[in-house]
Amino acid sequence: MPPTFNLPFVLSVAGAFLTSAVVAITYVWPAISAMPYYEALRLLAAFHAFRFLGMNFMVAGFVSPKLSSDFASKIGWGDLIAAVLALLSMAALSWRWPIAIPLVWIFNVWGTLDLLNAYYMGVKLGDPGQFGAGIYIPALYVPLLLVSHVLIFMILLKPGP
Repeated sequence: MPPTFNLPFVLSVAGAFLTSAVVAITYVWPAISAMPYYEALRLLAAFHAFRFLGMNFMVAGFVSPKLSSDFASKIGWGDLIAAVLALLSMAALSWRWPIAIPLVWIFNVWGTLDLLNAYYMGVKLGDPGQFGAGIYIPALYVPLLLVSHVLIFMILLKPGP
């Protein structure tokens, strides 16, 4: 095992993924799948509108001064772009713009890849202690977001309205 391997953190993230998936399968999917197509997508996109929280990785004192500014910048700006795409998706779905569904696809693909890339960069970083107060983001919020991205893909792959 590498010296930077942090078992408690890994177990915390795994627990968050497991719990998020169980809650999504048991409670969220039955409710969302019964909703009208556009409303279900809009509700799930709304959850991602809070992704601007990733910008906190660039706030002095929120994270360890040892955290790479390059890492923090990529996380912050990637999340901000995802939040803007989520908000645009919500607007497009609300007003039934012709580009609504393609925009949701763009948002969902970007958002998913951004989160997976953040985890990849975080693993390369090696020390989750550098996240400081932001430790809750990869340990709790990201698993919730990734599970909701899966739900969005499941809805997008169903026959549309």
